Amino acid sequence: MDPEEQKPPHRGLKKGLYVIPTAFTAANVGMGFLAVLYSIRGFQAIVTRPETASVFFNYAAVAIGLAILFDTLDGRVARMTRTATEIGVQFDSLADVLTFGIAPIALIFSWGIGSALNENSTEYAFGVFLLFMYLMCGAFRLARFNLQATRPRVLEEGSPKVDKKNFVGLPIPPAAGLLAAIVHFAPQPLSSYGEGYGRFYALLAMALIAVLGALMVSTIKYSSMKTVGWGRRSLYVVLLIAAAGMLVWLYSQYVLLALSVAYVSHGLIWYLFGRKSAKRNTAEAAH
Repeated sequence: MDPEEQKPPHRGLKKGLYVIPTAFTAANVGMGFLAVLYSIRGFQAIVTRPETASVFFNYAAVAIGLAILFDTLDGRVARMTRTATEIGVQFDSLADVLTFGIAPIALIFSWGIGSALNENSTEYAFGVFLLFMYLMCGAFRLARFNLQATRPRVLEEGSPKVDKKNFVGLPIPPAAGLLAAIVHFAPQPLSSYGEGYGRFYALLAMALIAVLGALMVSTIKYSSMKTVGWGRRSLYVVLLIAAAGMLVWLYSQYVLLALSVAYVSHGLIWYLFGRKSAKRNTAEAAH
């Protein structure tokens, strides 16, 4: 019998499915690459062409937003088609370091810290330090996630267990998404607001970067949204996604910022309410 006839049907199609998640991850890398380039071009145009700089910064922010979409799709497609591979997981993590670690750092530095603060000032040096720590926290967050996903039983005692419905610590894509949403909302370089306001806004951006870095390495739980779209209420989820997509198309500056703030803050709110409930239960048990 011909060896070709012995192959099971659709075997070639099955092999082709493995390329789809990788293609989305590659698109994620491409968006991160473009975000870095646009950030550099925007920083170069601040002095001579501030209006053009705003356009480049907005392009960089949009590229990061598209990267989040591609990053979400590659995981969902891999799970739906059952084509998840070990190399795909590692490739996705490396892509996240670039797109959601280095790209937002380049954007925030060019848009805010590098443009509004004096290079010889203490605030500037501290801002660069915070950007570096944001990158370190994001890389550590990804490394911890990979370790928990591949070897959940080998973790040290007391470490959080893997929960498919929740992430431990703020994932790096939403952290980068919030930074990109802020720039998309106000793409003008902070230096255009004047020395006083520019410095003030730059300090606020530095505080936000510090908070995001701390949330990424924390043990606060964030919803993974992996179960969204399945079950009896799938139709309602599709309608909700369609409505959200139209709102993003019409009012992207406001909707994307609101969604980013909502996701980043919901884990912290759950954590605070959980601690309050735990204290209340302890007090009631003591009485």
